[in-house]
Amino acid sequence: MNIPKLLATISLAILGISVAVVLQAAPRGELDQRVTSALANFDAMHASNSKFAAEAAGVLVFPEITKAGAGVAGEYGEGALQVDGKTVDYYSITSGSVGLTLGVAKHSEVILFMTRESLDRFVASEGWSIGADAEVMIVKTGGHEEYNSMVDKKPVLAFLFAEEGLIGDLSLVGTKISKLK
Repeated sequence: MNIPKLLATISLAILGISVAVVLQAAPRGELDQRVTSALANFDAMHASNSKFAAEAAGVLVFPEITKAGAGVAGEYGEGALQVDGKTVDYYSITSGSVGLTLGVAKHSEVILFMTRESLDRFVASEGWSIGADAEVMIVKTGGHEEYNSMVDKKPVLAFLFAEEGLIGDLSLVGTKISKLK
């Protein structure tokens, strides 16, 4: 077998195993607990986070998104949409890429819909694609940096945090969010 075919076979096998592990849906109660914990971590990371979340029309929380791959990568996570502090629906987040990806990583993500219009567009969609369906400002939080003034002017804010693992690529381009059945 030649090297490119071997690498492709290994990549697809790793991706398949990784996807199978993360596709096991969490029970709703467990997911609700993880969402609550992720929101508490998000609020504690920066003084402005709880203010932004309180002002948002809706808060979409993915407590754990796993990305894995070897050349071909996939990403999956489950979360909940909260409006006025109450869960109104559950969603999955998926993406795939081809390139120089190797390893496994996890992170949390909080997407704030700062306007009612942006929340309504999201809820009405049949599968929301970041970049195609909305202008999203990505804020990679570390806890100590100041957010620039542009954050206050965007209808959708995505905060990525709690990174663990060996993949440093936290891009949202090509990411699709769908309602869980």
